Amino acid sequence: MKRIIAISFLLFSGTIVSAQTVEDSIKATINQLFTAMKEGDSAKLTDAFADSAILQTIGNRAGKIFIRNESVLAFASSIKTLPKGAADERITFETVKIDGPLALVWTPYQFYFQEKFSHCGVNSFHLVRLNGKWKIQYLIDTRRKEPCK
Repeated sequence: MKRIIAISFLLFSGTIVSAQTVEDSIKATINQLFTAMKEGDSAKLTDAFADSAILQTIGNRAGKIFIRNESVLAFASSIKTLPKGAADERITFETVKIDGPLALVWTPYQFYFQEKFSHCGVNSFHLVRLNGKWKIQYLIDTRRKEPCK
């Protein structure tokens, strides 16, 4: 009997130690996106997004701010044409806010293309928990050459 209790305790303890927090699962979805970019894996990339996801970039041309829209499929298609390792976006998780099935994540980043610095900025993600899995519903980012932290 003691042996069964000890085994049960060890199994239960291992489950607690390896259990993923809600914040960890949100970060895992975002990390999936950037891993897929680096690997040129369009299927893994599209899997990180909700079916109705919106992607936008805030740009600046000659001092005039604009917003560019892109579909997930177009983004995935462009990524799959790149050599493996070419698109390397290095992020820092600065803020994660969660309210039930909604999460907001702020990630400053530096982007390297073929190992050379290209630009930096901030990603703002909105994720939704759909069918038990976090999916990116909205992603908007800024892009600039400097200043970068």
